[in-house]
Amino acid sequence: MPKLVVVNRAGEEKTIEADAGLSVMEAIRDDGFDELLALCGGCCSCATCHVFVDPAFADKLPAMSEDENDLLDSSDHRNETSRLSCQVQITSDLDGLRVTIAPED
Repeated sequence: MPKLVVVNRAGEEKTIEADAGLSVMEAIRDDGFDELLALCGGCCSCATCHVFVDPAFADKLPAMSEDENDLLDSSDHRNETSRLSCQVQITSDLDGLRVTIAPED
């Protein structure tokens, strides 16, 4: 089972196990991280599951869709490693992925 390292807004780090096929958002939400709101439930219609992804995994992530890119543009905290966690599916290639929950807009 792939591992996911999640850093919350307070800078606290926790390693969780996640089933392949789930989105990063689902894994974080299911593990009880309340600060990742994910208001749309993973439909890519809000940006409340915004995370910063460890640059070491950039080449392993799927390409960003136009919708995801547009939603991230609405965030004051977007940077070069920003992704919507609902749009990143967990695979064995992402074992050890480290994400930081972005500040709330």
